[in-house]
Amino acid sequence: MLPNLYKNTAAALPKHKTGLFLFLLLLPFISATPPQQLGKKALYRSGVFTLYTNKVVQGKYTAQAKTATALTTNYQSPANSRYGRLIEFKFSINGKDNELPFGVNHRMVLLPENGRVTSPLIPFGVPDAANPAVPNDNLYLEPNTQLVLRVDMNAVLADFKKQGFHTTFNGDKIAQSDFKGVYVAGGSEPLGWDFENLPSRPQFELKDPDGDGIYEVTLVMNAHNPDNFTAATWQLQQDLSHLPQFTSGFTLIDALYNLSLEEMLQNIRPDGAFMAGEKWDGVWTRDISYSILLSLAMLQPDVAKTSLLQKVKNNRIVQDTGTGGSWPISSDRMTWALAAWEVYLATGDKEWLQTAYPIIKNSADDDRKTLLDLQTGLIMGESSFLDWRKQSYPRWMNPVDIYRSQNLGTNAVHCQTHFILAQMEKELGITATGADKFAQQLANNINRQLWSKENNYYGQYLYGADYPVLSARSETLGEALCVLFNIADANRAQEVIAHTPALPYGVPCFYPQIPDIPPYHNNAIWPFVQAYFTWAAAKTGNTAAVEHGLAGIYRQAALFATNKENMSADNGDYKGTEINSDRQLWSVAGNLATVYRIFYGINMAPDGITFTPFVPKPYNGTKKLTNFKYRNAVLDIELRGYGRRIGKFTIDGQVSEKPFIPANLTGRHTLVIELDKKELPLQPFNRVNNLFSPETPDVQLKGNFLEWQPIAGAVKYMVYQNGRQLAVTEQTRHRLPPSGNFAQYQVCAIGQNQVSSFLSKPVSVVLPAIVQRLEAEQAAPPTAKAITGYSGSGASELTAVQNTALDFTFTAPQNGQYRFVFAYSNGSGPVNTDNKCAIRTLYVSKALPEGKAVVFPQLGFDEWSNWGMSNPITLWLEAGKHEIALKYEPHNQNMNGAINTCLLDYLEITQLR
Repeated sequence: MLPNLYKNTAAALPKHKTGLFLFLLLLPFISATPPQQLGKKALYRSGVFTLYTNKVVQGKYTAQAKTATALTTNYQSPANSRYGRLIEFKFSINGKDNELPFGVNHRMVLLPENGRVTSPLIPFGVPDAANPAVPNDNLYLEPNTQLVLRVDMNAVLADFKKQGFHTTFNGDKIAQSDFKGVYVAGGSEPLGWDFENLPSRPQFELKDPDGDGIYEVTLVMNAHNPDNFTAATWQLQQDLSHLPQFTSGFTLIDALYNLSLEEMLQNIRPDGAFMAGEKWDGVWTRDISYSILLSLAMLQPDVAKTSLLQKVKNNRIVQDTGTGGSWPISSDRMTWALAAWEVYLATGDKEWLQTAYPIIKNSADDDRKTLLDLQTGLIMGESSFLDWRKQSYPRWMNPVDIYRSQNLGTNAVHCQTHFILAQMEKELGITATGADKFAQQLANNINRQLWSKENNYYGQYLYGADYPVLSARSETLGEALCVLFNIADANRAQEVIAHTPALPYGVPCFYPQIPDIPPYHNNAIWPFVQAYFTWAAAKTGNTAAVEHGLAGIYRQAALFATNKENMSADNGDYKGTEINSDRQLWSVAGNLATVYRIFYGINMAPDGITFTPFVPKPYNGTKKLTNFKYRNAVLDIELRGYGRRIGKFTIDGQVSEKPFIPANLTGRHTLVIELDKKELPLQPFNRVNNLFSPETPDVQLKGNFLEWQPIAGAVKYMVYQNGRQLAVTEQTRHRLPPSGNFAQYQVCAIGQNQVSSFLSKPVSVVLPAIVQRLEAEQAAPPTAKAITGYSGSGASELTAVQNTALDFTFTAPQNGQYRFVFAYSNGSGPVNTDNKCAIRTLYVSKALPEGKAVVFPQLGFDEWSNWGMSNPITLWLEAGKHEIALKYEPHNQNMNGAINTCLLDYLEITQLR
């Protein structure tokens, strides 16, 4: 497709000159293909790879299918031969990025003697004095180099002894009682920048066996790692005869279809459930659900049922472990509903429907009570599948901030869930509960709150603090879901597909990328996301987007000889992302979906299947899908020609006016779909070069000014007050205006290409006189835990059975808006995973009689002196006395069930106006 900057030029040319323009424009891309390949039939050409009927060629690498059951590839990750001598790393206390400011790392050139290098003794928290240089004639490190890293922790230990805590570079306090260990993170294997998982990786922990305050660890650098290499061949081993058989006339596509069927079978565990991939042998709610919806409900409905039922507890859907202790910070568990409904559509199993409905209904009811933002009408919580904090959010956002954000994909999932609930009620003859009305309201709010007029696609999420702002980044999975679930009307759906940014190797998870964050969700392409986007593109009739998507899915599976989890957006390589796996379940499902969802356009509904095929012209020919099982029927489906419109549709030789088969069809039947072989009008497609936003400013309040350091590449800065643009400046400080009782300020950097950074961490300006603090120990006894850093005389311990209701009394001095927020700690688990987020419900007499959820996410394992603030709740109060209650309600049960614990320090009430 045309690079974005040439679209308008092509559109403006007279028709008789457009072809010449396109030829001249594409000449550099054609020239990039080796001359010996130009005479062969190409399905897709780009500047970086070419897809043929039997192979993929990318530079010096070729993957070729000689038959439909065998594939060879000579692909090698370019990174394997370029392990540099210069390494960057940081030390970490308790698995947090707390040694040096962001972007400031220790740097060391490894020049081994006898295969070994020992670092100088590095004081914790002290930047390097010099910047080492790598010899120009000796750039790459010898294999299997032993590296001994040494860090001096004596200054930290002296702080612990003197005052009971150590203060980090950013002002955070680490209590001596919370000190768990010292770790190292870095940018060269085996190191990674995943600080939060360091405590679960003992190989990166430094030890001090002799107690002298010097901690050490020995690592092997540039070690041979089998995961760095792909298989050179794939040969079908398993019997696929019981599954749908597919032939297209294109050997490569047929081979990749069979490879994907085999990998699907390999992903079935001994207990009959789907695992998430070769490296992920667990059953994960979102992984199985997105996979089942893409294609696996059609192929393995019984395995799908088994998998889904493993993710149910207390007759509710399980949210997998996640940020801050899982639900409700992570809040996309309703993907389960999409999959459960698709299984019913594939099977017509009313017993399954009766099982699934109450599970979905109970979960949806709890989610609305806990996640619905009453101001925007959107569902709060983490991005669906983009669940690794720093990979898709500003680094300053903590779990509470993420809980308060309102993400596109997550809201699309909840919207479709309620549409599904309404359809389930109709199928089961249950009195309607208004789920369809809620779904429509949510769809309206998505379109109202998350649509980016400037970009003609939906923004990734609302974020910030008390005054949320729309992130201008695209979010590809969410964009696709809004199209597929009819949240976007037909015109808007075309705009979404036409304008969502696409890169040479595929569509990225979001765009633009976040600087200095390694690829995983950031700066990465996920085949299953590409599959959803390509499915949505087919729905809108965007030929260029469909051809781009098909080629991206087939390229990676062929070159890597497996359906990888992800790849770098920069170079399409599987190596260099933080984690990767072979035969990733949803990548497998996405590859199969190119046949079922795109070529054949299979759309299941309660009353039957409607076919809406889409075959781009390069894929013209006769395709056969046989032994396709649908409820009590077996279908052999022949698809002829190319295009999107059906010229003729026959069932057992009889012409049918509609491309439809009823759900009650039984026996074996032959369908023939003949397309009209007419090309569709060319639609725009936003193929762009990869782009990174500027770094996010670190804004400080100094006197009456906001101040920040210059951001590389920024040409100006935009200052926000309470979520609205206040000023634009080229300076790195801004005088604050009079702001009343309470105001929040943020700054973003604007680059030369007008791409903006994330908004900075909010700076709150509060008049002290309008803040009141109610100590928790006035409502419940203080805990016996050894803690420091609390306010008043202690903090109260709240558990599922202890102090389940706390009562406070507050007198509002006058009518106005008041902000309620709790100071707390939660040491039940790490900040990035587990399932012990504490949840309570806040009641305020008259102002909030129905209650509102308050969340207390995990802040660090056994770190009970690590204090944070809950989500604030803003209410209008009349002057006078108000009774306040914080209660543990049945719908506050978290994913752990037993442990729902936090320490409550105080309730802070601020009069906003």
